[in-house]
Amino acid sequence: MSYQHQYVDGTRIHYPLGKVVCVGRNYAEHAAELNNPVPSEPLLFIKPGSCAVPLEGGFKIPRNRGAVHYEAEIAVLIGKPLSPNPGDEEVLDAISGFAPALDLTLRDVQSKLKEKGLPWEIAKSFDGACVLAPFVAADAVADLTDLRIRLSLNGEVRQDGNSAEMLNPILPLIRHMAGHFSLLPGDVILTGTPVGVGPLQVGDEMVLELPGLSRFTSRVL
Repeated sequence: MSYQHQYVDGTRIHYPLGKVVCVGRNYAEHAAELNNPVPSEPLLFIKPGSCAVPLEGGFKIPRNRGAVHYEAEIAVLIGKPLSPNPGDEEVLDAISGFAPALDLTLRDVQSKLKEKGLPWEIAKSFDGACVLAPFVAADAVADLTDLRIRLSLNGEVRQDGNSAEMLNPILPLIRHMAGHFSLLPGDVILTGTPVGVGPLQVGDEMVLELPGLSRFTSRVL
């Protein structure tokens, strides 16, 4: 699968989309809203690149599998290979772009699996479970510790977070991930979701944005 991201100057860069490396419970208030403990180290999991779909034009959600929750996240596109123990400068050089994204979760399925102590990939890695907006160039972001993510649903702001609230900030998070997984061009990092997650319904209209950088409208088909 290939994926396009939109640069500020209007050019388009094509990458084969790799894996999507995610972190759970990276905002304390989100962990609290789901009655989850705050982990002592980053809680990592992977979605296959095949589960990613574009935000533009609308997207579908599974039916008859229980509640499908939205989780708005800052997505980071990797444009260069990272060594297993990269420094901050290497990580910064490897970041190609930023975008708002949705990490979709089959919440009822996940809850049942967690109750049994089982892995919950099927709740996180189904087809369409990663919804990606176009990326803006990395150099459009002046400060990685002050990057906002906002989701409005049917005219109401549901999530409004800032990377300053992350338990694991973007650069240390990617360094940690690179110590466990090879990070290659086309890989996408999802950096966790702020408080305010909830269910999606067919017909919902949304605005997903990195305020000041990019803004997209979409709907659930």
